[in-house]
Amino acid sequence: MLNEVNGGSSSKERRMFLRNMVFLSLGSPLALSDFSKNRFRRTSNRKGEFVPVMLTPYLSDYKIDWDGLDRLTDFYLKAGAGGFFANCLSSEMYSLSDTERLKVTERVIQRLSGESKVVATGSFGDTMDEMSDFVKKMADTGVDSVIIVTSHLAERDEGEEVWMHNAEKLIDQTGNIRLGTYESPNPYKRLLSPQVYTFLNDSGRFFYHKDTSEDIDDITTKLTIFSETDFLLYNAHTGSAVASLRNGAAGMSPISGNFYPEIIRWICDHALEADKVDDLEWIQQELIETEKIISRGYPNSAKYFLKKRGLPIEILSRSNKNELTSDERQDLDKVYRRFQSWCDRLSISPALSF
Repeated sequence: MLNEVNGGSSSKERRMFLRNMVFLSLGSPLALSDFSKNRFRRTSNRKGEFVPVMLTPYLSDYKIDWDGLDRLTDFYLKAGAGGFFANCLSSEMYSLSDTERLKVTERVIQRLSGESKVVATGSFGDTMDEMSDFVKKMADTGVDSVIIVTSHLAERDEGEEVWMHNAEKLIDQTGNIRLGTYESPNPYKRLLSPQVYTFLNDSGRFFYHKDTSEDIDDITTKLTIFSETDFLLYNAHTGSAVASLRNGAAGMSPISGNFYPEIIRWICDHALEADKVDDLEWIQQELIETEKIISRGYPNSAKYFLKKRGLPIEILSRSNKNELTSDERQDLDKVYRRFQSWCDRLSISPALSF
């Protein structure tokens, strides 16, 4: 988390313009300039995209399993991923070195060979100079947007003026690099106000938002701010999945995508179809009921589930070295059987096993 702000400045005129935008009404936001064309985009048919929050596989000595990362990337793609979020909380980004954060992201981009889009977290450093430098390094990997964890730009007890001051410095020091926001629960969850998102939107530099508010009213307000722009919202909350997609969310990016990505892709594909209402309500309730089960022991729970599905992956993580209990494994086995029944009802062909 940022402990000190230094370096970087902007003209007084630009600073005052951005600050004043905070106090404008939440009417139609400004269109973004042509330079901001983003590969994560709304399509004409408005189908949502599934963007997995990627896991990091490890070998038995806790070194990164690079071949396993390739296989995992292939699996996500085969299961219908429309984009990839590398170096995120599910990737155990706080347990990776700076070098590993960059190499993991580069490996995913290389494996995809331009077939899909990638974003990755880049807001690491104890000073603004360090953070800005790492944002530039992450941008050099070829990501579509470098993601900023919202709690990295201010301490928990600091207000939004401090946050915007630091955000403006980061904007000033990172050229035209495309940026995004991520309401990661760690080190603490910081939800930004509509006024701050208006400020970010009008800066013309932000294009991607991973939402963890779990509040459809909050999501809808953000979608109003982002409408008609390339600032796209991806919802992490399965309980509001359908409602957010119907209100204009660009897609879904929940941890359940690390267990049954085909289901999340199905919801993204069919959320707007009137003849799928019953199935959508049913599957969303199923996901709500299983969320607490799959969250226990995460990310090891996801690796156990994927291994059960046929992906050769070690059930190890650096961030959680506790082994799954017998009860947790049995509960995951039950969820696996439910997943198979979901595929049967929805006529989904699971991605091929390895």
